[in-house]
Amino acid sequence: MCGINGIFAWHDDAPAVDRAELVRTRDRMAARGPDGTGEWLSPDGRIGFGHRRLAIIDLSDAGLQPMASTDGRLTLVFNGEIYNYRALRAELEAKGVRFASESDSEVILQLYAREGAAMISRLRGMFAIAIWNAETREMLFARDSMGIKPLYWHDDGGTIRFASQVKALVAGGAIRGGIEPAALTGFYLWGSVPEPWTIREGVFALPAGHMMRVSASGVDAPKRYHSVASAWRNAERSGETVGDEAIAAALADSVAHHLVADVPVGCFLSAGVDSGALLGLMRDAGAQDVQTVTLGFDEFQGRHDDEVSLAAQVARHYGMPHTVRTVGEAEFQEDLPKILDAMDQPSIDGVNSWFVSKAARELGIKVAVSGLGGDEQFGGYPSFRDLPAWTRRFGVARPFGAIARTLLTGIGTQRLGLNPKAAGMLEYGGSWAGAYLLRRGIFMPWELEAMMDRDLLRAGLARLGPDFGVGTAFDVTPDSDFGKVAAMEASLYMRNQLLRDTDWASMAHGLEVRVPLVDAVLLDRVGPAMVGPNAEAGKGALARAPKRPLPDVIVNRPKTGFGTPVGSWARKMIAGSTAPPLVSGAKTPWARRWAFHVASQQAWSGQDAAPRVAA
Repeated sequence: MCGINGIFAWHDDAPAVDRAELVRTRDRMAARGPDGTGEWLSPDGRIGFGHRRLAIIDLSDAGLQPMASTDGRLTLVFNGEIYNYRALRAELEAKGVRFASESDSEVILQLYAREGAAMISRLRGMFAIAIWNAETREMLFARDSMGIKPLYWHDDGGTIRFASQVKALVAGGAIRGGIEPAALTGFYLWGSVPEPWTIREGVFALPAGHMMRVSASGVDAPKRYHSVASAWRNAERSGETVGDEAIAAALADSVAHHLVADVPVGCFLSAGVDSGALLGLMRDAGAQDVQTVTLGFDEFQGRHDDEVSLAAQVARHYGMPHTVRTVGEAEFQEDLPKILDAMDQPSIDGVNSWFVSKAARELGIKVAVSGLGGDEQFGGYPSFRDLPAWTRRFGVARPFGAIARTLLTGIGTQRLGLNPKAAGMLEYGGSWAGAYLLRRGIFMPWELEAMMDRDLLRAGLARLGPDFGVGTAFDVTPDSDFGKVAAMEASLYMRNQLLRDTDWASMAHGLEVRVPLVDAVLLDRVGPAMVGPNAEAGKGALARAPKRPLPDVIVNRPKTGFGTPVGSWARKMIAGSTAPPLVSGAKTPWARRWAFHVASQQAWSGQDAAPRVAA
């Protein structure tokens, strides 16, 4: 786990690599890799790689990057972990391959030397990879199938630059341009920047489950090798009946793979099913003395969303050491500048991940398991119930939706005491993309003229498209309602917000977070239980998966999410500000207040990146 970056002057007329720029970009990611640094320049000065190391597998110098093959033909930089690297290594050794290290990085190199780009689909884990092939004069980029690890790139028509963070690319000093309209518009709509856009114009995310080639001919379009939507449709059409025993075996297999490390692995523990079940499965896999960490807040004491006592009960249930880290408003205010600096792109979330990661590092934990992904895999969100109901109920009313919305917004949803989204229910509720926007959206499209410059907004909406970016979730469309919602939640909310926020917030503390419930192999094995014949599985199957099942008090507890009192803290922060009425009223949802505060910061591009509020 680490931070990677590089420069490839692919066009003959492009200048050679500027080593100082390479180092500036690399060292903007210092927190991602506190255990070491590395850099490599090709003999002709046309390619440069940088690396910041967080040593998890093979802690020796043999695991240092950038890493070259023994014949010097291939050079690699890699961020992430390959959980099946031992099996792949054994397979290669059986064919006569010799290894100089115990690292998963070398396994990638050796596998690529024999199979080329086709080897990417064999890697089980989280990764962002760049491999230079000196023989073919070609660069290969690849990102893991679920989008756990980020990879950002910028091409100026002659040179491509890449890094693990957008801000690191900007810190290099060679990227021009300002705010990307689709990114800012998407942030106000969704609370996060939708891929493949980033907040910086001209910088793109390599989509999850894609690879991309660069050569003297230029930058090829990213090519898909895995699709979450296709995985759900395959599960629907598999004809398999998957019961509790098979689900438990698949979960145990994923957890066992995610424990591969040369350092101890801890666990983020809430009072929910996801993290509790994972702790039980870690115990089943042989993990002992797993340090668990729970956040506590004075504001939550005595309320149903206080997770402290129940999380401690789960830790005792599995015989694991437990620590409660209490966070208050004063610490939030003190850390806020650091949070916004670490936040690679604007997001309304991530504060919780920041503090639990901070707590873990205070305990000396270097790797922690998170229950992220359980709701997307097992249908835990209200969207699995609401979206099918809305699309059926409002589909016939869509032709009248725009009129209804105009009337409602004209007389003011505030005066009627309605949620701002209510005005758009008839217009948007009848389509899957529109219903998802109503479920997950922060601001509605017709509200944004009060938030943004009109030209910026017009360009942003045009680039997002009529479905506001939802279509990126579907290269194919699953047959079932469950499959459609699961594909959207995993490809949009989970990928654009939860995984991205977990990455920047944890890496800011030099912590690796692993997510066993976000695993392509697990999805293939468990998917039929959710959408196949006689599908009945849900969170109950997850709770029953450990040999010692979760106690009923956890299973039957109402869902609260992994939250913080940031809503009340944000209200105080926004009070008295010059925010427009949409975010300054006493009854304004906290997420709107927080979104405006985050977007108003100027740290996203190194220049004035604040949204231009219309007069």
